[in-house]
Amino acid sequence: MLVGLIRHGLTDWNALGKIQGQSDIPLNEEGRRQASLLARRLKDEPYKWDFVITSGLSRAQESGEIIAAELGIPVYDPDSRLMERAFGQVEGMTSEERETLWGIDWRLQDLGQEKDQEVQARALAFLTELGERYADKNVLVISHGGLLAQLYTALYQDMLTERIGNLSLTILEKSEHTWEARLYNCLKHLQENDQ
Repeated sequence: MLVGLIRHGLTDWNALGKIQGQSDIPLNEEGRRQASLLARRLKDEPYKWDFVITSGLSRAQESGEIIAAELGIPVYDPDSRLMERAFGQVEGMTSEERETLWGIDWRLQDLGQEKDQEVQARALAFLTELGERYADKNVLVISHGGLLAQLYTALYQDMLTERIGNLSLTILEKSEHTWEARLYNCLKHLQENDQ
C-alpha cells in the first residue's frame, strides 16, 4: 500500500503569511495551477492511485478534486481527522501581528491552539485506519501543513522536519509494522515549471 500525502495548494492567506488553521480559506489561482501541475506529474509517474480523500476544508477539497479529475479517480468523503490544527486566537494573523500581541514565544502560550499530541493522535488514527481498511489500495490524501508536520514527527521523530510546501508530495509505503518514507516533501513538479 502506498499513501501519497499532499499539502493543499496556495491560498491568499498563505501568500500573506497568515495562519489559517481551521478557517475555511479557498485556493487562489496559483493554488489551482499548483494542483494541476501535481496532477500532471502524478499522471505521468508509474504509481497508480485508486482514490483521493481530503480534510473537507475547501482548499484541500478543491486541490483533491483537481487532482482526481486529471487522474480519473474518485474523491471519497472527507475525513475530519485530516483537518488542519486549530490555532485558536492566532488564526488569521501574520507573524508580525502574533509577535506584537504575544511575543516571539507565542506558541508556548495557551491561545486556544490544539496541542501537538492531539494533532498527532488524530493523524495517526487516520493513517492506521486507512492502512487497515484499504491495505490493497494506493491512496492520495490532501491535508494541511501543520497536520502533516505533526504526523511526520509522530512517525519519524525529528528525522523529517523541513517546512511542508504547498502542493508538496510525500509518499509512504506500508510494510508489516511501519510506514516507510519513499519520498518526502517533494516539489519538483512546481520547480520544473518555474524555469
